[in-house]
Amino acid sequence: MKLKYMMGTAVLLLVIAGVFNMLYVPETIKSEKNIESPTVFVHGYKGTKNSFGNMLERFEYTYGLGRTALIYKVSPDGKLDVYHLNNGGYTETVFVQAIFEDNRASIQNTSEWLAKLMAHMKKTYGVKTANLAGHSMGGLVSMAYTENYQDYSLYPKVNKLAVIGSPIDGIYNESYFEIHHDPAAEDLKPDSYALKRLRLNKDAIPEDLEILSIGSTGDSVARPESVEGIRNIVDEKQLTYKMIEDPTLGHSELHEDARVDKMIYSFLQLQERSETTAKD
Repeated sequence: MKLKYMMGTAVLLLVIAGVFNMLYVPETIKSEKNIESPTVFVHGYKGTKNSFGNMLERFEYTYGLGRTALIYKVSPDGKLDVYHLNNGGYTETVFVQAIFEDNRASIQNTSEWLAKLMAHMKKTYGVKTANLAGHSMGGLVSMAYTENYQDYSLYPKVNKLAVIGSPIDGIYNESYFEIHHDPAAEDLKPDSYALKRLRLNKDAIPEDLEILSIGSTGDSVARPESVEGIRNIVDEKQLTYKMIEDPTLGHSELHEDARVDKMIYSFLQLQERSETTAKD
């Protein structure tokens, strides 16, 4: 009798354990939903969350274009911390913000960290295609990524790339480098190996990649003639080039300007909420 009781108890415990295993899913797994074609925003030299923070808020709350679902913080050793801002499914257009803790690192190191982020999205969220948007050096990093990471079994395929105030030919202001002394600053010099490498590898840019380049005549960091250097790298058939004629629109103001907003979301073919409502 005692043996039957013990066996019955053991069976009951096994059943309870099985039910628990079916019902309990770790939080990290519960949050893993598939994401379709997100746009990853990449800040530039000395950038922070604030670099694209306001633009992303406008995209989400002012224009109703989609929502920021993920923030990736990348440590200097390449460790990823992922913050989920969306508890539901990813049914809307998704924006992802990349934040590099070492925001003075070289273009090569930062593009390697971006590759880790992209590989994580591919593996964790099933991301097959994505867009990239980079400000200043973030645009250079994004271009380096598209040239060097094209194994689509490991990384999402990049469909569109927007570079904003990116000094393709370097920063011409010599006094800039009297203040800044770090790997990123070295890469931003006009004769740097990093910029030469971007030009040398131009044939590696996928032929079907669409690229938008935005500059301003008021930008004293990424001067128009440096921004225009992208024409020497990207085939004209792939390139949409926009130079805003405004002497008051400086380098750091580019990602705070409504004209730039519209250029980006039009290029990405995102639709404002008001337009959607009107069509409904």
